[in-house]
Parts: sequence; structure tokens; C-alpha cells
Amino acid sequence: MNKNMLRNSLIALIAAVLIFTLAILPAEYGVDVTGFGRLMGLDQIQNGATQTIEIRDVLGGNEDYKEVEIPMFNQPVPLPNPEVHQEKDTPPKVETLQVTLMVDEQTEIKMLLQEGQMALYEWSVDQGTIYSDFHGHEIDETNYFVRYREHQEGSQGEGSLVAPFSGEHGWYWLNYNDFPVTITLTMTGYYDEIIDYGIFSY
Repeated sequence: MNKNMLRNSLIALIAAVLIFTLAILPAEYGVDVTGFGRLMGLDQIQNGATQTIEIRDVLGGNEDYKEVEIPMFNQPVPLPNPEVHQEKDTPPKVETLQVTLMVDEQTEIKMLLQEGQMALYEWSVDQGTIYSDFHGHEIDETNYFVRYREHQEGSQGEGSLVAPFSGEHGWYWLNYNDFPVTITLTMTGYYDEIIDYGIFSY
């Protein structure tokens, strides 16, 4: 080995030791023997908690979401409301129903959903417009209901629902036309069952 090779190898070794001591030790292991890591902020990578983020509680009912502290660099942030993710053992149910309403007839179709469970829906009529009321209430409750959306004159509806309480969630439709209409409803989600109240006259 000639002198140039020996000198280059020695320089490379010294550089590696310096990089390890000045950068890698404080950043990865929290060891800052020279103070350089603190000066450059490298020690904060290991020591964590350098910032907080705000997570919205999209489902409601959780008052502790406001600000979440990041525990460590490149580590997962704690989830303040576990209901935003619900792993299931089975795929969501998918059902499509059709109901024909004659003049002045009405019907109700509901999904039985447990609190926090989610469903997607879409409905449409084959002609004209109808009255619709998308609402929910607790099981066997007749004194009140919660309205999600009302259409005085509607021909279709699409959306999603995360059930705010366990109970029946669905639609009331009224055909006020002088001709029959056929409603097609598709529901996708983790509901327990579909409750069809049948057709009755206005």
C-alpha cells in the first residue's frame, strides 16, 4: 500500500468517525457527546415531541382529539377516536331493492345500524319527483326522530351515514304524482338488517 492510499484510507476513517459522532449518535441514539447534535437539532429526532397536529373528530362524541403530540420521529401518531377505523371479519353487505308506489302511496325502508357503523346509499325514481325524508330513530321509538335530509321534490339521493346511535336509519317516500313511480335503492355497509314497512296509502 503506497502513501497516498494509506492517507486516503485514514481520511475516510476519520470522516466516518466524525459523521457517526456528530450526526448519527445524537439523531439515532440520543447520545450527543460534543453538543453538535443539540446545536443542529439532531437530538430532537430521537427525543421526539417536536410538534403537534390537529385531528378532527369527524364522528363526534370524543372531546380529547384537539391536539395530538407526535411521540417520536417517523412513528405513528395515536388515534384519538378509534371509531374512525373499524376492522371487520366480513365484507360489507350490498342490497338493491325496488318498490313501486301508485298515486298517493307511501313507504318506509330502514337500515338497522349499530352506533358508529357506516353505510353508503343511493336511490332514484324512474320518472318524475317524489317527497323523501332520510331520518333515524332508536329501535321502537315513536316520540322523536332525527332528520338527515329532506327532499320536497326529489328524484335521487346519494350519500353516507355513520350512525350517531343504534337504531333504524332510512327513508320515507311519498308519491304525490298522478302516475306510478318505481324507486330503486342500493345500500352498502355494516347494517344488521333491512326493515321494509311495506306500502300504505296517504
